[in-house]
Amino acid sequence: MATRRPAPAPFKCSECGWTTSKWVGRCGECQQWGTVEEASAVVPRVSAVAPGLDRAARPITQVTTTDTPRRSSGVGEFDRVLGGGIVPGAAILLSGEPGVGKSTLLLEVAAQAARGGRRVLYASAEESQAQVRLRAERTGALHDELYLASETDLATILGHIDEVKPQLVIVDSVQTVSSSLSDGAAGQPSQVREVAATLIRVAKERHLPIIIVGHVTKDGQVAGPRILEHLVDVVCHFEGDRQTALRFIRALKNRFGPTDEVGCFEMTGDGIAEVPDPSGLFLGHGSTEPGTCVAIAMEGRRAMPVEVQALTVETSAPNPRRVVSGLDSARVAMVLAILEKRGRIATSKLDVYVSTVGGVRFTEPAADLAIAIAVAGAITGVSVPRTTAAVGELSLAGEIRPVTQAAQRRSEAARLGYTRVVDERSEKLADALDAVRMRIPRSAPAAPRRHEDAIPPF
Repeated sequence: MATRRPAPAPFKCSECGWTTSKWVGRCGECQQWGTVEEASAVVPRVSAVAPGLDRAARPITQVTTTDTPRRSSGVGEFDRVLGGGIVPGAAILLSGEPGVGKSTLLLEVAAQAARGGRRVLYASAEESQAQVRLRAERTGALHDELYLASETDLATILGHIDEVKPQLVIVDSVQTVSSSLSDGAAGQPSQVREVAATLIRVAKERHLPIIIVGHVTKDGQVAGPRILEHLVDVVCHFEGDRQTALRFIRALKNRFGPTDEVGCFEMTGDGIAEVPDPSGLFLGHGSTEPGTCVAIAMEGRRAMPVEVQALTVETSAPNPRRVVSGLDSARVAMVLAILEKRGRIATSKLDVYVSTVGGVRFTEPAADLAIAIAVAGAITGVSVPRTTAAVGELSLAGEIRPVTQAAQRRSEAARLGYTRVVDERSEKLADALDAVRMRIPRSAPAAPRRHEDAIPPF
């Protein structure tokens, strides 16, 4: 007759392992209170491991600080965003909308690094080797030290790393690579987490920099689990309008450098080209037509002149049109209201068209004064001198408020030949319009002035 095995005790002490068939408040072995729990809920304890001498904890005052070695990627604008170059063992995530040019940029980075004497492995999980080779021929990115692999399996990519022994790895993209250690199809949160964690672990263990391409959602956020941005060292975003050739790369997170740098590129028929000095991209041809004004915009730490153009047309429609391109439409509407109320220039019966040159997005408050001067010039028919620039934020009271990095904007304007900058030193919008010789129509009612003598005492 077979004997029945006794049922396992449902309760267990987490301190000494004593078991019992019923819950008790105190352990019968070690006499500890509150340590008896359900056996299925007991979490196994982790044994402590003594750290080595090289990893022992030290007072923070005894920790030496040395410059982290960096190696140039060969693309100056990319190095600018990274803080001076690529750090060995760094995990870099590059995100951007489809078709913006991420693969073209990284292929150029791979080619320049190969020309600099480093072996590069480019693992493309979205395109075949022939497709990447055709783009490399078009952009001139062919080199013997640039190795190409078309794989979607993580284990095979790791095998290529063992065989090639590269000094830089590019994986395009993390959402199309899958691992056999995780369930689900490629692109699922569990797969993205496993692939990214494995690549980052390889980067840290071998001091091998790895650049990972990440897709974005409709809102422009990195697709996949949010933990992906926390795991990597650097998060860069590649942005640009498909209708224009201008591209910007920004650092959203950087453990090795600042996050306020911006790299500027231009898409050409031969690939992607750096734009070290984009000052002339957003200016017109120097036309003296009324309705133009130059402002100094800040892209990261870089000051760039941007020409704001305005056109006004009389209309009999009850609701005049307000068409804006490259600017914040809400701020343009506010500037028009301030211009009519505080600057005594009527805009309520005119169709107003405001745009920037070159397709650049200029949405910071520093564009308010340039918008007001451009619209006022279009209405009054007065041209702004070519050597004059305007920088300032307008308040609802018609005051000109100072903007951030004003000194750098003025120095950049002086370097480009703008001898006069209209800014917060004019104090009022009306004074700024007078400074650029914007004639105020006499038919407009004069704003009543308030004097302290006319205010009755309390």
